[in-house]
Amino acid sequence: MSAAALTLQSPAKLNLFLHILGRRDDGYHELQTAFQLIDLCDTLAFDTGSAPDGVLSLRCDDPAVPLDDNLVLQAAEKLRQQAGQPHLAADMVLEKKIPLGGGLGGGSSNAATTLLALNRLWKLNLPRARLAEIGLELGADVPVFVQGRSAWAGGIGEQLEPLDLPARHYVIVHPRIHVATAEIFSHQQLTRDSAAIKIADFLAGGGRNDCESVVRDLHPEVDQALQWLNQFGQARLTGTGSCVFVGVDSTDRASAILDQVPARFQGYVASGLNLAPRSDML
Repeated sequence: MSAAALTLQSPAKLNLFLHILGRRDDGYHELQTAFQLIDLCDTLAFDTGSAPDGVLSLRCDDPAVPLDDNLVLQAAEKLRQQAGQPHLAADMVLEKKIPLGGGLGGGSSNAATTLLALNRLWKLNLPRARLAEIGLELGADVPVFVQGRSAWAGGIGEQLEPLDLPARHYVIVHPRIHVATAEIFSHQQLTRDSAAIKIADFLAGGGRNDCESVVRDLHPEVDQALQWLNQFGQARLTGTGSCVFVGVDSTDRASAILDQVPARFQGYVASGLNLAPRSDML
């Protein structure tokens, strides 16, 4: 691989719980969550040596992925503006494995991976904290992927504390629908007054997803997926959905459950990560 090219894994995440503490004056919500990175990953390849000056291009193997306003291109453009160097260029190729609109953070992860990769390839040398600030302009979940660690989060999701979680494997079920985050966070019946909890309480089994009841009411497919997955343990919604998941102790157990996933759903097996797979490259 040349000095002008880089290929990185872009991991998904699970929200192991999600409490909404209140709504701010700017419309955003104060929340608490635990971000668990997982080894379900997209792949992003970057080449800055062959792209014409000033050209940012993106290709993807999944035709369902919109390219015109993709977060990868938005992240590259924001980073270029930060550098004040409009001639900077990149040819980018995205291979999708993370389902769209499932609450697994694929778009946010792709944006973060782009910031990290191009910061290196363009030799900008911005600190990771600054990249996280740029990422926050793109979405509340981007900073955790920039930091590249599972984390305890507060604020709107940007106040991060590294969290080392015990080894765990997950069966993830995607009900093949898209849930709009804005619709859930603006819903009148959403709980917005949950009490804050401590990390020790969460690790002892505390916490829930405050979005779950609203999503289940609005989307019967999510309710059906949770009902099915609950037979294997305490199934939960990640983020605002639509994916649901259950944690198990072994990959064999996860694979056995995956084999039983009904055809109307899409199933995945993933293992938890405390560090993103690209952390040792950046």
